[in-house]
Amino acid sequence: MHSLALVAPTRPVLPAIVATADDRAQLRFLEFFAAEIRNPHTRRAYARAAADFLGWAAERGVSSLFSIAPMHVAAWVEELGRELAPPTVKQRLAAIRHLFDWLVVGQVVPHNPAASVRGPAHVVRRGRTPVLEAHEAKALLESIDVSTEAGLRDRALIGLMVYSFARIGAALSMRVEDVFVQNRRLWVRLHEKGGKRHEMPCHHRLEENLHAYIHGCGLKNPRAPLFRTIARDTKRLSDTLLPQPNAWAMVRRRAKAAGIATAIGNHTFRATGITTYLKNGGTLENAAAMANHSSTRTTQLYDRRRDAITLAEVERVRLD
Repeated sequence: MHSLALVAPTRPVLPAIVATADDRAQLRFLEFFAAEIRNPHTRRAYARAAADFLGWAAERGVSSLFSIAPMHVAAWVEELGRELAPPTVKQRLAAIRHLFDWLVVGQVVPHNPAASVRGPAHVVRRGRTPVLEAHEAKALLESIDVSTEAGLRDRALIGLMVYSFARIGAALSMRVEDVFVQNRRLWVRLHEKGGKRHEMPCHHRLEENLHAYIHGCGLKNPRAPLFRTIARDTKRLSDTLLPQPNAWAMVRRRAKAAGIATAIGNHTFRATGITTYLKNGGTLENAAAMANHSSTRTTQLYDRRRDAITLAEVERVRLD
C-alpha cells in the first residue's frame, strides 16, 4: 500500500474495492487526492464522498472498479437524496465524476460510470446565511474585550470579514506580510480559492483594529500566520495557525456574549458587510469586485436587503 502524507499524516486506508486492485490503480487513486485536488477542504470532502460511495458499492456486491456501472451511481445518489440536502448530494456526485475522470485518463477504467448520472435539481435565488443588522455587527465588535491578545485577535478577524467581505478561509490563510501599506493606507492581501490573490484597501475602522492587533501582540515575523491560536498556559498568541473550526467556535462564543440570538457563522460577516454596503448606496458590481466574485449572481446570494421588505409586508396580514 502506498503512503501519502498529503492525504493523511499516516498510511491511508484504501476502500476495499481499491485495495483489491493492482498497484497502478491504487497509486492512481491516491494521486487523485494528492496531485489533482489542491484545496485541503475539497480534498477532505472528495475523500469522504469516494469512501462513502465505494463502501456503499462493496456492500452491494461490487467487487472491482471495472464493475461499477451508472446504475450503481444513480442508486447511490437516489439514496443520498433521502437523507441529505441537494447541494450536498450534488457535491458528492461531482466528487465521484471527477475521481472517475481521473481514473479514465490514467487508463485504470475504460469509462466514467458517473458521467451520465444526473444530480438533484437545485435552484438558489437567495442565500441562507444568517445576516446581522449593522448595529448588531457594531455592537458585537465593541463588546470584545481588547485588553487581551485573544480579544485583539478576535476583533481584527471579525472586522476583517465584515469590512473586506473576506471568506473565513482567505482570512485564516493570511500571513503578517499580507497586511501592508500602499499609497499611505493599510491594505490586505487575501489568498482566495484557486491560488488567486485579492488585494483591497482597509476601511478606517479595520485599519485601526489591525494596527492594534499587530502592534499590541508584537507580530513581527512577516512570514508567520496572521491569526493564531491562544496558548493555554500563557494566554498569549502561539505560533500555530488558527484552525477554521476554532474560529467558528470563537464567533459563536463572542456573539452569545454580546447578546446576539441569531445563529451566526463565519460567512455571516461576509453577508453582513455586503448587505450593509449595498444598503448605503454601493453598487452590486463594486460589491462583486470587493468580494472577488466572478459573477454578480454570486454576490446577490449575500444581498439580504429584501428581508426588511418581506418582514414589513408580512405585518400587513392583520386579523383584528
